[in-house]
Amino acid sequence: MTTYRVNKAGAAKARELIDAGKYDDSTEWSDAAPSADDENHYIDKHGYDGYGEWHLALDTEANDETKDRYGFPFGDFRKVNRAALIHAKQRAAQNDHDAVAKEADTLLERLDAHREK
Repeated sequence: MTTYRVNKAGAAKARELIDAGKYDDSTEWSDAAPSADDENHYIDKHGYDGYGEWHLALDTEANDETKDRYGFPFGDFRKVNRAALIHAKQRAAQNDHDAVAKEADTLLERLDAHREK
C-alpha cells in the first residue's frame, strides 16, 4: 500500500489560491482534471516541483522526478477545484490516509468560507 504524507508545498499553494479567490466551485472534477498531456506540458514548463504543488500528498517511496511521487490533485494548474478537494478527502479517508483527508477537509472548509463572503 502506498504511504502518503501531506505535501506542505501543495497545501500552501491551495491556501494561497483560495485566499486569492482562485477557485472553481461549479465544475465537476472529471471535467476539470488535467489530461496526461496537460500534466506533461506543465512539468516541461514548471518541473516536478511546480507539478507537485498541485497535489495534496507525497508518496514517500516514489522517485522524486516522477508523477507517481504526487497524489491527490486539487486543481487544473490555474484554480483550486472544489470537487477535487471533495474527491481527495473521500479517497484519502477510504484508504486510511488520515492526514491527507484532514488537510483536504481543512481546505474545503476554507474554500466554503470564502464562498460565503
